[in-house]
Amino acid sequence: MTRVAVTAFGGILIVSAASHSAPLTDQDIEKVVIEGATTANDKPVGTFNSPVSNLEYDPRVDLQSRNMAEAQADVTIRGGIFENTGFRVGAATLFDPQTGHYFAEIPIAPEMLTAPAVLTGVDNALYGVNSSVGTIAYSWRPVRTGGSVSLGLGTNDFRLQRLHAAHASPLDDAGQWQLGIEGEFAHSQSDGTIANGDHDFERINARLQLTGVSSQTDVFYGAQNKFFGWPNMYTPFNVNETEALDTRLVMFNHQQRYGQDSGFELTAYSRNNTDHYVFSRENPDAFQSFHETDVYAAAWSGHHVLHPQWAVNYAGQFMVDAITSTTLENTFTERNYYKVSVVPEYQTSLAPAHQLTLRVGAAFDDTNRDASRLSVLGDATLTSETANNGTRTIILSYAEATQVAGYTAIGGSTDSGLFRSNNMLQREVSKNLELALSLDQHAWRLDSAIFYRWDQTLTDWTYSFDATSARAANPVDIDTLGVEVIAVTRLDSADLVASYTYLDKSEDYRDASIDASFYALNYPPHRLTLGATWYPTDAVTVKIDNEWRKQADNALRRSGSTAFFTHLTVTYTPPQLANLSLVLAADNLWDEAFEEIPGTPGRSDQFSATLTYVW
Repeated sequence: MTRVAVTAFGGILIVSAASHSAPLTDQDIEKVVIEGATTANDKPVGTFNSPVSNLEYDPRVDLQSRNMAEAQADVTIRGGIFENTGFRVGAATLFDPQTGHYFAEIPIAPEMLTAPAVLTGVDNALYGVNSSVGTIAYSWRPVRTGGSVSLGLGTNDFRLQRLHAAHASPLDDAGQWQLGIEGEFAHSQSDGTIANGDHDFERINARLQLTGVSSQTDVFYGAQNKFFGWPNMYTPFNVNETEALDTRLVMFNHQQRYGQDSGFELTAYSRNNTDHYVFSRENPDAFQSFHETDVYAAAWSGHHVLHPQWAVNYAGQFMVDAITSTTLENTFTERNYYKVSVVPEYQTSLAPAHQLTLRVGAAFDDTNRDASRLSVLGDATLTSETANNGTRTIILSYAEATQVAGYTAIGGSTDSGLFRSNNMLQREVSKNLELALSLDQHAWRLDSAIFYRWDQTLTDWTYSFDATSARAANPVDIDTLGVEVIAVTRLDSADLVASYTYLDKSEDYRDASIDASFYALNYPPHRLTLGATWYPTDAVTVKIDNEWRKQADNALRRSGSTAFFTHLTVTYTPPQLANLSLVLAADNLWDEAFEEIPGTPGRSDQFSATLTYVW
């Protein structure tokens, strides 16, 4: 069976990143009970779904949005900032060299990908690239014949059209080889939940897939065009800003299994992203900027069994990028990145019901413009069988990870403009010490962790009341203490997931002129989530996600520091028309005005009705 590891906060059970290097067989899938049950809902209310949809209710991450998550998603993990979070598809980390604001521009239909796994600590240091705190990891799903068409309407003149179709057919009589094709078209638009918060999104993508008994190969192309507006999107105060993004992604991915529980994955991609930013939609000539970035990458990862007790985990990525910009100083417009990690693994039985797994290794990061760094990482996992066929897992880990800043932070003017760079920024280093405990029973699971992280020379964007029209990139040293608890259970007619997160930070900017932080100090010391999926009848499904947070005080935030959000959907599937469903949905049900990003207005409520036919 493909090696399955218990990871903190992955739902009831999640396949670890190591197992991403080989596809699961049908026999393996039967042994996986639930994958990624961290939220009840997986589709948004005000647009079509994307890989980041509903992550704002996921207890493993904190999503700070402008307009909505699908417009721009700043995804943070364990109190980091958005640029500390990577997005991994297959063996490769997707990357935007301009800014981490565009990391989540992923033009892939969610049906093509697995539920997201959140990698932290050793797994992030091993598999992540230029993401010092965490990685959101997806794998390519096998193509399954079927499809759907959806039409939606809602408040704020919301309209949605979406078509998804897939077909898989055997290539030989024995059924050992299968060819699949899958595609999607999606479009949505609305006037927005607040004034000047309109959007117009479109996505088209397709893939070909060849699967064998022990392999899966995918070739993908996706394109996404987005326009959206939002008051004070980046620069407080009193301006109506707009952003137009065009993202194109070409990707090749191959998964191969061999031997006894060994496998590897190869990924290559080309990504092009263009953006047109307008400071004031009423007066576009006041300030606007154009950027275009190109990224080419090749990556690999795998798990090779040397002996029943010994194995090697490995990963690597080579990446080349370039930027064309109307606002940068054009002295730093290209960079090459190199990442190689090797982590040997040893397993032994301490007693009939206890297994110890040790992983110790290193990761090497380098670029052609920055100093290199060798990082150490390792963990010890003790898995024990408990009563009623349950398991108890204890993990002690230490990991170092590193990254370099993007072009907006280092490649622009240091003394003028809206976004002021800092050409003295150094390589960022993160060190994470963690103790985790997981309890897994047939109908419930509890995951918990306590961690302490040292972030050195982290790049943050700061604000000074003496320069009210600009934000500046500055380094900061931050120590973060965190506690995370998540519980999932299955009842007769409902599934429940609840979580609590505690964070405490101690920062040192070494600059008395800094009055506020947009990102590094924008975190919730206390956060609670509660999700439920209820099946009152065979025809009706009710899903609800709730989040309560107490945010750290911030001089830029004009709203209160506490917020309570609710995402509710009711799905009706008439028994006479089993392929047809009507979804009534509401987001921000209580119309919270909380500023997720200090100085940027929060979203208002959104209601929609979507009719979907599946085949």
